[in-house]
Amino acid sequence: MVVRMRRPWQVRHLARRALGGLPTTPVGARARDVGIDDIVAQGAIELALRIGEAMLSLGAAAADVTAHVGRVVRAFGLDGCQVDLTFTSITVSYDRGVTVHPITMMRIVRDRIPDYGRLAGVIEVARSLEEHPVIREEAVERLEQLHADLDEVVTAPQAYRRWIVTVALATLAGSVALLLGGGFGVAAVAGATTALIDRTIWKLGRWGLPPFFLQVVGAAIATLMAVALLVVVPRLPVEFEVLPPGLVVASGIVVLLAGLSLVGAAEDAISGFPITAAARSFEVVVLTLGIVVGIGAVLDVASRVGVALEVIQVPPNTTPLALQAVAAAVVAVAWAVASYARPRAALVAAVAGAIAWITFTGLSDLGAGPAVAAALAALVVGFLSEFSAPRLHVPSIVISVCGIVPLLPGLAIYRGMFQLVTDPAAGLIVGASTLLGAAMIGLGLAAGVTLGEFLASPLRLGTRRRRAPSEV
Repeated sequence: MVVRMRRPWQVRHLARRALGGLPTTPVGARARDVGIDDIVAQGAIELALRIGEAMLSLGAAAADVTAHVGRVVRAFGLDGCQVDLTFTSITVSYDRGVTVHPITMMRIVRDRIPDYGRLAGVIEVARSLEEHPVIREEAVERLEQLHADLDEVVTAPQAYRRWIVTVALATLAGSVALLLGGGFGVAAVAGATTALIDRTIWKLGRWGLPPFFLQVVGAAIATLMAVALLVVVPRLPVEFEVLPPGLVVASGIVVLLAGLSLVGAAEDAISGFPITAAARSFEVVVLTLGIVVGIGAVLDVASRVGVALEVIQVPPNTTPLALQAVAAAVVAVAWAVASYARPRAALVAAVAGAIAWITFTGLSDLGAGPAVAAALAALVVGFLSEFSAPRLHVPSIVISVCGIVPLLPGLAIYRGMFQLVTDPAAGLIVGASTLLGAAMIGLGLAAGVTLGEFLASPLRLGTRRRRAPSEV
């Protein structure tokens, strides 16, 4: 038997293959001064912070905000910047080594008002740096132009008048009532109730009432309307099956739930922003409790004054699937308009809402539970939002957030509270399980959208890499 000895270069080659290579994630890198002028450095950091503050205030996720802030400072040559983001602040620090003082600046995020129209404009300002790289000799002039462009975006009037938002929310509630199996009478009452809710909480919000109490007031108004129907309908020539009070409350609750940042909280948690995710999640819990408190308080008072509370069974939804899809599309486009999305983005959101409802209905018909069907439908919406948004030139958050609004569990929350209030002893287990089911649907929607976006990200990046040589 002949034993073949490997040559020395072969041994070294095997050793190199066995040993690890360069670190994939650099840590503890040494800061170096690359000669960026102080005026340019401060102006670039200020621009990045303004873009980050605007994005976070207008509804963007923490990962998107951090990514755009990092791209802005790197476009001006500030490669050593550190970006830190919390629920209420953004900090950028530029360390230039031991020979030069560092530059650290911070912005506080005071208000959070979803405005997808202005958000799209802010993102366009940030992306203009990618399309037209900064030349060092022209950095000061470029900064002035970018700051002026950002000033124009953040000071621009909102896309729609406030009364249009009220009409959109009323249309949303009416469409939700149709999705849940109600007729046009229920849709009309739900729309009128929601218009009253919106104008009331808008007025109270301008007076400075905290959001928790706004949710309490909104849910209380919707439940008062249901209690009024329980009192009035027996005296009218109509049946409860024609005008079920529960659908009126459910439609109003969906409008209140749509403003919660469920998707943002889940995406922040999965993207590696635990502090921001915890803050957003706690905010969602507190605002949802406001809805529960509003419903429970009105139902408790009604039972004490002698109103005969009873669960009115919602008639089976016999509306054709095509009409249900149209109603879901109207729900999505209505919430997009209420969030000041541009017309193109609102139309894309309408398509996403229809797809989400068709997917949810199909999976439910196949035997999937509500939470599973909602999560898978949201996954489809999340995938489509991340994959198609750059091609359609719309923010992905508009598609993902608005597309899942038709699936929000408003009716389940009302039924759970109804069971808890009307029969505290026997209804405790049933009511708690109903509320738990509603919570599972909400978590499934948030997780499904987030997972869909992450699954589509490699395809989006691959497309961007394939296009890069021709664009250069």
